[in-house]
Amino acid sequence: METEEGFIPLIGMSGCGMVCAMADNVKTAVVGASGYSGEELLRLLVQHPEADLTGITSRQHAGKGLAEVYPRFRGNVEAGKLSFVESSAEVVAKSGAEVVFLALPHGVAAEYAGVLLNEGLRVIDLSADFRLSDAAVYEEFYGAPHPAPELLKEAVYGLPERHGDSIKGARLVASPGCYPTSILLPLLPLLDDRLLDHGSIVVSSMSGVSGAGRSAVEAFLFGECNESVRPYGVPKHRHLSEIEQELSAAAGESVVISFTPHLVPVTAGICSNIVANFSAGVKAAVVGEALEDAYGSSEFVRLLGEGGLPDTSDVLGTNYIDIGWAEDERTGRCVLMSAEDNLGKGASSQAIQSFNLMCGFEEGVGLKNF
Repeated sequence: METEEGFIPLIGMSGCGMVCAMADNVKTAVVGASGYSGEELLRLLVQHPEADLTGITSRQHAGKGLAEVYPRFRGNVEAGKLSFVESSAEVVAKSGAEVVFLALPHGVAAEYAGVLLNEGLRVIDLSADFRLSDAAVYEEFYGAPHPAPELLKEAVYGLPERHGDSIKGARLVASPGCYPTSILLPLLPLLDDRLLDHGSIVVSSMSGVSGAGRSAVEAFLFGECNESVRPYGVPKHRHLSEIEQELSAAAGESVVISFTPHLVPVTAGICSNIVANFSAGVKAAVVGEALEDAYGSSEFVRLLGEGGLPDTSDVLGTNYIDIGWAEDERTGRCVLMSAEDNLGKGASSQAIQSFNLMCGFEEGVGLKNF
């Protein structure tokens, strides 16, 4: 039976503090659950063995049952108890949730995060609001002053393979963008080891149309995207800000790259191709060694080796990122390639991976068989 706010009442539940409760399932809520990433979060949380989904919000669907809006959940007993409510930080804070996922536009998520953190909840934000450590850079790339600059120093960039230990104790995790994930994971180990001339990095990425969100924008209608491939966001896509931030941290100095994203006529998936000159004296074979050292034991990074060609069809519906590489002997350049699901490893399933770390669960819980 639901409360008037639309949340399932919880009995005998205590707050999670800095480590989520282990005796019972962790109570979770999703704010902004009507977008593509929000829907994917719901799918993963409903079947997660250590999570109880207690609240879902959507201004568009407030008052409607989850299965009414998303028929895929018909027949699921727990999902059948849930109804959408108006998006309100105060209501979510009172819902009994311990961890809240924010699947909201940038500029909006920060308003919720502050209230929820003040109420003792932990927050995983899928927007861009807390990915950058510098409020001035946020304003440069997103066109408005940061709504909560006082929280930027606390936020942890939610790339588990890079910041796993910090994620475990975080109150606020900023889940990376889809393009950045596909670019950073191949590049970071090589910049760590100074294997590439970072001033020569050029990236070309292709993304499915779901990356543009669910809004009915003419440019993203089927008739506009089908049988069409086009670049966009040139020369300064917003994701460049977090990509360059993380690459600079790895290199120990400012890194500026060229990045061209493309929209391709598929629903989901990202394929990134990265080209850079080798640093002086570097032999190509060490690329594979660096990647193996970084990700050989990583659960969700699959290394395809030299000559391995990633394919988005192999990663759709999963939390995997596949990485291959090659040496272009004619030009003396390194070619890195990756593929991921932009709604999975590029968004929702990666957020669940961080959730598992925050709550002390095995990293792959709820992510291995979906």
